[in-house]
Amino acid sequence: MSSLNEKLHNERRSYEKDVLEIANTPVNPFLLFDTWYKEAASLKSFEANAMIVSTVNNNMQPSSRVVLLKAYSEKGLQFFTNYNSHKGQDLLQNNKVSILFFYEAMERQIRIEGTTIQLSDAENDEYFYSRPIDSQYGAMASLQSSIINSKEELYTDLEKIKQEYSKPLRPKNWGGYNIIPHYFEFWQGRPNRMHDRVTYNLNKDKWTKNILSP
Repeated sequence: MSSLNEKLHNERRSYEKDVLEIANTPVNPFLLFDTWYKEAASLKSFEANAMIVSTVNNNMQPSSRVVLLKAYSEKGLQFFTNYNSHKGQDLLQNNKVSILFFYEAMERQIRIEGTTIQLSDAENDEYFYSRPIDSQYGAMASLQSSIINSKEELYTDLEKIKQEYSKPLRPKNWGGYNIIPHYFEFWQGRPNRMHDRVTYNLNKDKWTKNILSP
């Protein structure tokens, strides 16, 4: 039996960098998201568009992974993947998602809940062909989330595809999702665990703001 038993009881820090007051927040949560995202991106020390996407399959098993946000507007937030991947199969069964942005450098996090819809072929093509050409070929070679015998076999398949196709071709099972939010939570770390939490809930096309206890 393993003797591994690591306790992290004393791993803590005091958050003191900023304050989030509900009175100073906009009516539209997308505007606050835009402000926080751009402030994080301006630091250029990490990928501000990295977000944890959590899905749930038909057995009620949640799964989480980091993906990159590739576009956002008041219509939603977009990311791309292989539709046959683990998350793609989850979303086929249950299109509800939760996403999380964690900005440690700013002592902030943003939680978003919503539903997903697949993007159009035109939108998928626009992004796919904007990627580096090697990434395009990589998407053709990868059967994302499937078991492979070895990385060498994957690279062999990749070289065969490059020889067969003079130009990459977007696989029909590769594309994007638009996340349509109905809930936002903006969290600002504060000293002594008295964190600031402001939520937005969508009800009949109107956003309602609240403060949550930390």
